[in-house]
Formats: sequence, C-alpha cells, structure tokens
Amino acid sequence: MAFAANLRRRLLGEPIPNSRAHHERLIIPVGLAVFASDALSSVAYSTDEVMHALARSGPEALQITFPVALAIAVLMAIVVFSYRQTITAYPKGGGTYIVSSQNLGQTPGLVAGASLMADYVLTVAVSVSSGVAAVVSMAPGVQPYGVPLALTFIAFLTLMNLRGLKESGLAFTGPTYIFVGLALALIVTALIQGLGRPAEPVSAAAHTGSSALTFLVLLRAFAAACTAMTGTEAIADGVQAFREPAAKNANRALLLMAVLLMVLFVGISWSAVHFGLSPMRIEDPGFKTIMAQLAERLWGIGPGFYALQIFTAGILFLAANTAFADFPRVTSFLARDKFLPRSLASQGDRLVFQNGVVLLAVTAAILVFAFQADTHLLVPLYAVGVFMCFTLSQSGMARKLWNEDRRGQSMISGFGALVTFIVAGILLVTKAPEGAWIILVTVALMVLVFRFIRRHYDSIDSQLRSAEPAVSPTSSVVVIVVPRLHRSVREAIDYARLMGGDVRGVHVGLSDAGREALRADWNSCGPDLPLIVLDSPYRSLIGPILEYVDQLRKDEPNAAITVIVPQAVPRNPWQKLLHADAGRALVRELGERRGVVVTSLRYFFDDQPATA
Repeated sequence: MAFAANLRRRLLGEPIPNSRAHHERLIIPVGLAVFASDALSSVAYSTDEVMHALARSGPEALQITFPVALAIAVLMAIVVFSYRQTITAYPKGGGTYIVSSQNLGQTPGLVAGASLMADYVLTVAVSVSSGVAAVVSMAPGVQPYGVPLALTFIAFLTLMNLRGLKESGLAFTGPTYIFVGLALALIVTALIQGLGRPAEPVSAAAHTGSSALTFLVLLRAFAAACTAMTGTEAIADGVQAFREPAAKNANRALLLMAVLLMVLFVGISWSAVHFGLSPMRIEDPGFKTIMAQLAERLWGIGPGFYALQIFTAGILFLAANTAFADFPRVTSFLARDKFLPRSLASQGDRLVFQNGVVLLAVTAAILVFAFQADTHLLVPLYAVGVFMCFTLSQSGMARKLWNEDRRGQSMISGFGALVTFIVAGILLVTKAPEGAWIILVTVALMVLVFRFIRRHYDSIDSQLRSAEPAVSPTSSVVVIVVPRLHRSVREAIDYARLMGGDVRGVHVGLSDAGREALRADWNSCGPDLPLIVLDSPYRSLIGPILEYVDQLRKDEPNAAITVIVPQAVPRNPWQKLLHADAGRALVRELGERRGVVVTSLRYFFDDQPATA
C-alpha cells in the first residue's frame, strides 16, 4: 500500500488543500490554451473536410471553399455572441446543461448533457486521430502504428489532467501559442505571395469526382465546415476555472478565441483555394493534409514545414485537453443532480474530478480503437451533437432573457437558436448516410440511463426519509467466528462480552481431531459461552456459517445479530500469498444479509523471527 501511495504521489503530485483552490484557477492566456485548443485545432482538418465534400463535384467546385468558410465565420459570430450572454448570466458556470435545465426543463437539460458528453468523447477521438494524421504527413512510416500512437497520447493526457487543471494548462500553453503563431505566419506568407497574382488551378494529382455541383453538395460542404465550431461552448461551460473576475475573464477569452479561429479558418481556406490545393485521404500514397501541402508549397520541405507539422500534431493531440477540462465538469453537474453516479461529483486530492477524467479516457480510447484512428470516419459523428447543444443553450437564453424583459437580447439569442437548429438539421440530413444518426440514438439511450439512475437515487432517498418507525430489536445475539483458538479470538471474546446479550462461538469442523482439540481449548478460556461446531460435508468454511446465520435470523427475527469475524493482516503484500483469506470473503457475503451487523476484528502480523 505504501508503494502504491508513493507511486501515486510521484505520478500525480502532492495533494492540494482547499485553501489553495483559488491559486489553481487560470489566467486568460492559460485558460485559452486549456479551453480553446479544441476550437483552434479544428483549422488543421476543417478545411480538408469542406474540400472533401466539394471534391465530389470536380476541381471547379473547390473554389467554393472560401465562401463556405465566410458563412461559417458569420455563424460563429452569432454563436459566440450568445455564449457571451450566457457567461454574463451565469457567472458561476454551468453552460449548456445548466441553461437548458433551468430554462427549458429537465428533458432538454438531459439532452444537452448527453450531447455534451458525446461531443467531448468525440473531441478526444477526433483530435487525437487528427494528430496522428499530421504525424503521418510528416513521417509516412508511422502510418501502421497510428492506433497505438493515439492510445498512448490519450494515456498521457489522462495523466496530465489527473495532476490538475492548472498544471496541464501550463504544460500545454506553449505548444498552443506556437501553433497559432506558425499558422498565422503561413497565412501571412500566403497573402504576400498570393495577393496580386491569379489563383492557381487545382493540381493534376487531385482526387476529385465529376458529379454535378448540387444544393445537396453545398449543404454537405457547409456541414463539414461546421466542425470548425466544435469546442466553442467549452469556455462557457468552464467559467469557474478562470481567476476572478471569472465571468469577465471568460468572456475575454471567448472573444479572443473567436477572432483567432475565424482568422485562421478563413485564412487557411482562402490560401488552399488560391494555390490550387486539393484534399487527400490518409491511405493515399504521400498523404499530406491541406496545411501540410500549403506549408510545402510556400516554405518548401524545410525547418518551417517540419515545425508546423510538429506543432500541428501537438495542438491536435492537446485539443483533446479541452474535453478533459470540461467533460468532468459536465458529469459532475449531472451527478450532483443525481443523473449520474455520485462518485463523478467528487473532486480528488488534486482538485480534479478524477473519475470523470478516467471515464472520458476509457470511452475515447474505445472509440479510437473501433474507428482505427480515422478522422474522416469520426468527423460525421462530431458536429451534430455540438449544434444540438448550441440550439438548446441559445433557446434557453432566449427564454431567460424574455422572462427578464430583455426582449432585444432575447431576440438575438432566439435568432441564433433558429440558425443553429437549421444547421443541426442540415448536419443530420447530409451526414445520416455516414452514421450521424448514431449520435441521436446514443443521446436517447443516455437520457434513458440518466432517468434510470435518478429513479434509483430518488427511491433510496425516499426510503431513508421514511417516517415509518423501525422495528426495535428485543434481544442481541453475538456470533464469534472461531477458525481456531488464538490471541485474536480471545480478544473477540472479550469484545463480545462488553456488548452483552447472547454470545456464542461458531466453528466449522473439517476433521474430528480438530473439533475435539478446539473444544478442549474453548473450555479453558470461555466455559460459560457455548461453542457451536458446524459440519461441512463439502469442506467449505464459508457456506455453513452463512447457513447458520440465515437460520438464526429466521429463528430469532427480533434479535440484533452481530457476527465478529477475525481477519489476519500480513505486514507485507507478498505474505498474503501465504495465508488463506476466507475472512474477507465471509465479511463480503455477510454484508449482503439484511439485519446482520458484521464486525471485522483484524489482527496484524509483525513479521518478527520466531524464538525458540
């Protein structure tokens, strides 16, 4: 146990007292790295997804990538404005789940909570898988090891977040800002080289289709572009992670995130179109992402190219940290409201909701393994839940502001809710053939699970609050389990005498010689106490005692029955192999009996050498 505790301290750090909780809150630059890395990292793959959708209609259709990016920038401005109102109205945090629950009702709140949880799991899976794609763009030989690489980084993120939010934020701030700086430098280079020159045609190596550019294709491209908005709600969900004034700092971080995201997404999209780039799939020979192709075109294969790829992979891996920061908070809110196990609402000694961190890591790892770390397969599942959250959050804010007689602001949130509802519908229709319906089924099942858990907790609370008087026991029976007569059993006898009532010993006899020897020893130390010797035809030590206690409960239904079980505790872990541990199993089985109190009387071995 000491070894395990030492290892835990080395991996996770020393416990943080409650008095230092305010020191663990984040300043704006660190908070931006923690909560905005998901949104900022989406520029590494969102342009690829838009171009994949448009490429079905041939090279000329790729020209529409830039207008689609502009449309997403407008949509993002609407959503961000609504979330700024949410942060102001809920300065103690809560985000989508709290807003939906308090203003729209329990069911919309549960749908929002389930959507958020699904979204954050997908955030980890998509971000880590995209990071693998960036690594493959730089080092094609890594391609066969994509899944192990993704799982390894999920484990690393889990460890860092178990150490604490502030510590993980400080570790990830550098890579986030270096990526942003390199991406801005790439866009500036593209502007310098591209402005004033005609756009280049799509490269001959482009893998494009030849179908007509239909309205449905445009909708698919727009739906693909919506992946750029994933993570926009994260800051609103984690307001209390910022230093005071928390709401003001969170709003500033949200605005800064939105500006950076719009500049990066629109800039990368314009550059890709202007320089005639086209999307590739990860299985294609010489695969490179759009950003990698752009860096190669503008900077060549050199230090700039490799630096961008390294930090693109870095922020894509670290983008999952947004989910690690927010998923445990969302599950803690649901657990607090008794829709998830209460263990998810408790903070560990590092002021982290550690059970939520572990739950997220395990679920995301399963998803990465199931989809073999393929971003293109995961992305269709991604944005539907996000826009469901946007719609519910903005609808909740519209209702709240309307009830507060702030009609102008309410209409803005209402307009945002309408727009995001339409977008959610577009996403669902266009991505249904690719599996987007799975999210709806998953959310529905999660809501059913939430209600099942809540009914269980309500039932327990009702039983505990019951005003019906309990039946008071009229007598006491104390049963001492006697494996053999030694010091611990003698201590149990003395302890039982203090309790009073009917005290008796129970021994399971496996041999005639053992029974007679124990009877003789028992008469020498407790002649006034009866010793019941039970037969065990199948050589079980536990079964006969359980049967005896069950029969005793039937014979004396009004008796308070206490069973004292001596348990040996070796000094060192390896010594457990040398001792039968029937006591532990017996305590567990007896603990499931109604009306039986189990007392474990432990005796410790000092591991001293025997003396002659």
